[in-house]
Amino acid sequence: MVVRNGKLEPIPPGFMVMAPSRIRPILATKILSPMGKLRSGIELFVPRKKVTNDESLKSFICRRFGNEMFERLVQPLVGGIYTADPARLSVAATMPRFLDIERKYGSLIRGRMAGRRKQKQAAENRGGARYSQFMSLRGGMSRLISALGDSLPSGSVHLNSPISNLTKTRSAWLIEDRNGRRSTADAVVVASPAHHAAAMLQCVDANMTRRLGRIAYASCAVVSFAFRRDQIKTPMNSFGFVVPSVENRRILSCSFSSQKHEGRAPEGTVLMRVFVGGAMQPELLRLPDQQLIELAHAELADLLQIGGAPLLSHLTRQSNAMPQYHVGHQERIAEINEQLMHHSTLALAGSFLSGVGVPGCIESGQKAAVRILAGLRESAAETQEPVRHGETHSHSNASVSVY
Repeated sequence: MVVRNGKLEPIPPGFMVMAPSRIRPILATKILSPMGKLRSGIELFVPRKKVTNDESLKSFICRRFGNEMFERLVQPLVGGIYTADPARLSVAATMPRFLDIERKYGSLIRGRMAGRRKQKQAAENRGGARYSQFMSLRGGMSRLISALGDSLPSGSVHLNSPISNLTKTRSAWLIEDRNGRRSTADAVVVASPAHHAAAMLQCVDANMTRRLGRIAYASCAVVSFAFRRDQIKTPMNSFGFVVPSVENRRILSCSFSSQKHEGRAPEGTVLMRVFVGGAMQPELLRLPDQQLIELAHAELADLLQIGGAPLLSHLTRQSNAMPQYHVGHQERIAEINEQLMHHSTLALAGSFLSGVGVPGCIESGQKAAVRILAGLRESAAETQEPVRHGETHSHSNASVSVY
């Protein structure tokens, strides 16, 4: 759902983040005005962009569909993913497949319609079970972190031990944390946010540190509420809603957690999460906790026609949690990777590289592991010390430390 003039309207079926795959739902939606629909349809005749320089997401969508499609649909949906200002986001770094569609088909509508036909045919050929687009672990995503920690040898994980100094000698990495603990390592994977990585690596590579420090981050607050279902007059026939900036409201989006995942709330109650702040409204995060909770509750009460106080409320602040893939992001990452070539036993991983979601983070971790293993093999070859198959360390008594 998306907010339009204070009311929740369904996102047109077939619309995926930045482009529709069906014409009729766009013509029928109440989200766009007649002129907005007309301008969106002209996208079929907008020529491909000839220049290949990086472009902001806003520029890309306005060029193809016009301002109204951007303001009413794309901006709130993208804002819900990146808590970002689409006028600064790089379309190549965030939504590269839409650039590929433009290059291949000359039109996003034409390309999305072709893709929909292929998906329909593939689904008919595949058959079998269908799974929800919203999936998680029973007990929450923290179980993944706990399982990873449990898989490591006892004493490998050092909590509340931020690294204060990281240096490289000819034969090893020297690591010191703020608790005064010192250790050595044959290889290091830095899997922290970019600004923390920059601080850790300032004595290792000044050029890399400078480039890492240029990657911006956005913050947000997440307010969780529980209500009795009978407190909410608005039908809850969706998984949540997003709020366009042009609505001039003080929340970014709301996710109906108990609608998405089973077991999140008792029968007859609803659990929802409200997102506040982001790159578009950072000033709201300067408010005290209680005022933020009251602000979020007031917005929900108005939009969902909620009567009475919540059964519970809880606020979490996510400070500098979301990397912002601004225009030029891919070039910045390429420069960082070029600097990494000088350090064969150093790797970077995390959401600031090429994907803010869990799959992107996992992929970056896998690439880091491959890089480190190759670096250790190279190091072992230089010292004529073999690395056995399956080892990730240049010594047979390999160990892992996580800070």
